[in-house]
Amino acid sequence: MRADRLITILLLLQNTKKVTTNELAKELEVSERTIHRDMEALSAAGIPVFAERGKLGGWQLLENYQTKLTGLKAEEIKALFLSPSFQLLSDLGIAQDWKESRQKLLASIPDMLKKEAIDVWNRIHIDTGTWRPSSEEISTFSTLQQAIWAEKKIEIDYQRADKESSKRSVEPLGLVAKGRTWYLIAAENQKIKSYRASRIITATITEEIFIRPIDFSLADYWDESKQNFISSLPTFDVKLEISPAIINRIKFTGRFVQVLHMNDKTENGWIPADLRFDTEQEASEYILGFGNQIKILHPQSLVKRVRESAEAVIRFYS
Repeated sequence: MRADRLITILLLLQNTKKVTTNELAKELEVSERTIHRDMEALSAAGIPVFAERGKLGGWQLLENYQTKLTGLKAEEIKALFLSPSFQLLSDLGIAQDWKESRQKLLASIPDMLKKEAIDVWNRIHIDTGTWRPSSEEISTFSTLQQAIWAEKKIEIDYQRADKESSKRSVEPLGLVAKGRTWYLIAAENQKIKSYRASRIITATITEEIFIRPIDFSLADYWDESKQNFISSLPTFDVKLEISPAIINRIKFTGRFVQVLHMNDKTENGWIPADLRFDTEQEASEYILGFGNQIKILHPQSLVKRVRESAEAVIRFYS
């Protein structure tokens, strides 16, 4: 509804001070022409909104103007009471603060909505932990957070995956949690990189202040970085036929294989399928584990590798 959109625009302007037409259009999923009409409507209603021209321009409210839009709809209140990951809040050291703020928020809403808000806790719970917890110990986590908020450079001793370590001077921009794994996003020699936080052996905050890039968005950087990483991963695709006896195990397979496609049964009762592995070695070891319940159709190089591996096992036990 237009009324809801106008309220959203007003709150965005109040919270972010200046927003471009393009940013508003993307946020609200409307055209830029619609945004211009909405701004005319706000101005006609007496809201002191104006546009600043130029490269760094945008829509903004007159200084010190504050709305009195304090009411929240029932669905919005429910959204606020969705529990975030308690594990990640604990990592950040703010789990108790979150609990206290949630109680304060609960006390501030109308009585008629309190039951619905509390009920959210009993209907939706978010757990980012794994069935077999293996949370990484991050001895420098507190230091990293301090440096990020203080916008000060840090000297770190970083250990690579090959266990080799090196001294680095970086400008910490933010922290990202991928599952239960934390990454430090920082600029090193004017290039933004990701560092696995658990591999930062030592971290020392310096007195040198750095200036954050004006246009840097942590979420946008991570999304782009994640897509680049995924696109760089090796893939090995296999065409095969699967015995009906193991089809359920294939459908609910683990992280080592991805089911790309699965057809209906053929005349022999087996199911043609396309699977994707990271490497040929992973494909060979996985398929060998099912014995004569999987038949490889393509590539022939994998057929040869599986046969040689099976023959090696027979010789070993002969």
